[in-house]
Amino acid sequence: MIKLSDLQAQGKFVELHGYKIFTREGGNPTSPTLLLIHGYPSASWDWESLWDELIQYYHVITLDMLGFGFSEKPKDIEYLITLQADIYSAFLTTLNISSYHILAHDYGDTVAQELLARQIDGDNNQAIIDSICFLNGGLFPETHKPVLIQKLLLSPIGFLISKFSTKQKLSKNLHRIFGQSTPPSTEVVDTLWALLLVNDGRAVMHKLIHYITQRLENRARWVGAIINAEIPIKLIAGVQDPISGAHMIEHYRKLIPNANVTELETLGHYPQIEDASAVIDAYLEFQKNL
Repeated sequence: MIKLSDLQAQGKFVELHGYKIFTREGGNPTSPTLLLIHGYPSASWDWESLWDELIQYYHVITLDMLGFGFSEKPKDIEYLITLQADIYSAFLTTLNISSYHILAHDYGDTVAQELLARQIDGDNNQAIIDSICFLNGGLFPETHKPVLIQKLLLSPIGFLISKFSTKQKLSKNLHRIFGQSTPPSTEVVDTLWALLLVNDGRAVMHKLIHYITQRLENRARWVGAIINAEIPIKLIAGVQDPISGAHMIEHYRKLIPNANVTELETLGHYPQIEDASAVIDAYLEFQKNL
């Protein structure tokens, strides 16, 4: 497992949309571009187990979103999914990317939905999305089942929950949402906790969690985007995920025309960490058939 100091050395900080954002790039720049969009409350490190394999086929780009990982974590702003999408659009512009694929997870699924909605809207100021692959996430607010910590963070005492969060509590919650046969290792817990502590990340956890309410407010736009998409879309999901597992997959099949789904029966909420090979195989198969 890569050390965070080594990971940081492989990336660079770029000012995007007025914020200091940690970015990373790998692979051949002439290959198709693949944008990786991470989840909550982690960072682009989530993709580390897939990185070396993906860069054999793609020009892979990623970043730590505002409020996450090594990136800036301002305490005095409203963290909007639309703002995160603006940052990704600025990132693509900086790299002169005209078209790209997306592989997204969790919170990142929602950001991908907003980027797709902009494309459907006919936004000519953004790069063209060629395909999207979603991992476990709250694609539909009606099927999202937040765990207790998420509910508490959304409550009026959310700022206190953020302030007094501990590595032990993080570990307990990760064990709840990983697959029973693929629990998070000590190294995974230690790394995600260390990333949370960078730039006092605990102080904004309760602000970031409001993506859940934003999903409700923007359901028609974001769910409509994947229903009405004219590009290939894939879902790869761990079935054992209590937040967005079997129940979400079933709903996805009902709502999405000609749903392309790979169910990973033994995995939970973080399939790319729990079994990177299974995710890689399913993703490459999807891309091969485009």
